[in-house]
Amino acid sequence: MGSTKNVDMSATQSKIKIVASADDTAVSNLDENLEKNTAEVEAPAKVAQKKVRPRSPKYASARSKVDKTTTYDPFAAVELLKRLSYTKFDGTVEAHAVLKEVGESATITFPHSTGKKRVVVIADDKVLAEIEAGNINFDVLIASPDMMPKLTKYARVLGPRGLMPNPKMGTLTPNPEKAKETLEAGAMTIKTEKKAPLIHVSIGKVSSDTKDLVENIEALVKAFKGKMLRLTISATMSPGIKVDFVAKEATE
Repeated sequence: MGSTKNVDMSATQSKIKIVASADDTAVSNLDENLEKNTAEVEAPAKVAQKKVRPRSPKYASARSKVDKTTTYDPFAAVELLKRLSYTKFDGTVEAHAVLKEVGESATITFPHSTGKKRVVVIADDKVLAEIEAGNINFDVLIASPDMMPKLTKYARVLGPRGLMPNPKMGTLTPNPEKAKETLEAGAMTIKTEKKAPLIHVSIGKVSSDTKDLVENIEALVKAFKGKMLRLTISATMSPGIKVDFVAKEATE
């Protein structure tokens, strides 16, 4: 009988390299292009799907009573605002104005209360210790020039809040006590937003007398005479009402 001969198959095995056909490569490239194009088409679609916050029925009802094509005289605007405000609490009345340029500012003392009392303090070692501890319980910080080297340390904390003393705002002065009295009496410096010619300021409460609110509006218009383009008032929960300030400005 013949003998069995062992054969080492490993020595005869050869490596097989699989090469994709031209058709397979074309299909792969087509798939990639489809995915890319789909992503490019879907990207703006996702942006367009951004949800718009729906307004409440009460707001919609109030808004329907404001004629957007009409600019109301101050008295009529305030009276309408009082009727449209629907909060259970005493809402704040605010004025929003568009000015001609960014950086415009004015110091104003409203003839009547705006419903908000500001806390004014003078920088000293005790106030600095409170700032160091993270307790900023004031609305206005006044300082004398000799305190500025100490305050520089807290510029990153005070600056973003608009609390860093500044000579243009009347809060950096050699006579801080006098400045404190003036500011506590109601004087304030109103300045536009950093990147837009817009101002926002409280002028009273919904419960304030109409005459008082009108006179506060007139004081604001006078402070920015010749610099104001548009003026709107609104309450905490109400649509905006456009105010005709041109006639009043012309009489000043």
